[in-house]
Amino acid sequence: MRLIPAGDFLMGSIQGRGQELPQHRVRIPEPFTLGTYPVAFEEYERFADATGRKKPPDQKWGRGRRPVINVSWEDAWAYCAWLSEQTGQHYRLPTEAEWEYAARAGTDTEYWWGDSEESAGDHAWYSENSSGKTQPVGQKSPNPWGLHDMAGNVWEWVQDCWHDRYEGAPDDGSVREPENPADCRARVVRGGSWNYDPANLRSAARNWYVPVNRLFALGFRLARSL
Repeated sequence: MRLIPAGDFLMGSIQGRGQELPQHRVRIPEPFTLGTYPVAFEEYERFADATGRKKPPDQKWGRGRRPVINVSWEDAWAYCAWLSEQTGQHYRLPTEAEWEYAARAGTDTEYWWGDSEESAGDHAWYSENSSGKTQPVGQKSPNPWGLHDMAGNVWEWVQDCWHDRYEGAPDDGSVREPENPADCRARVVRGGSWNYDPANLRSAARNWYVPVNRLFALGFRLARSL
């Protein structure tokens, strides 16, 4: 886990799609920690073994230190709850604002390495260099806050319910959630993945999936409240 400091940033992008608008300032009031890497198969399998949960398929790409895939939002939350119980610490999914704040790592460019996609291969696994599959975590250069694979490899579930624009979004980094979580039909994913183009590696890029979806490009990363 990496310590993410309190601070503020401009969330969204005026260069991107309508779903990244309006760009707005968000304050992260308290530090928190975020996983250095996405959760890997070997970590998720300890949870599956301990709870009797079915292990997700790996598409015959390999397990070990590859990011776990074919996990739903609900699977990710169950893992967080189990790990919290085992450790006595509050593990959870990051909020969407926390995720983008950590991905930007103090930058205001389209990617944390700048505004050009030309050097994307130094930092991310995506459609042009992934060989059509996920790759073991931690092989690409991290962002300035030491986080690996924040762009590419797998889309990462975050806590928030999907909205197609930012009107009404909280400005304090908290989760955007209906009063009854069961009313949320889609959850946000961030970061792009091994089978997407460089535009989806941008820090502001966002997408969504139904919470029960288990797909070969979907994984997650842990956050922990301090």
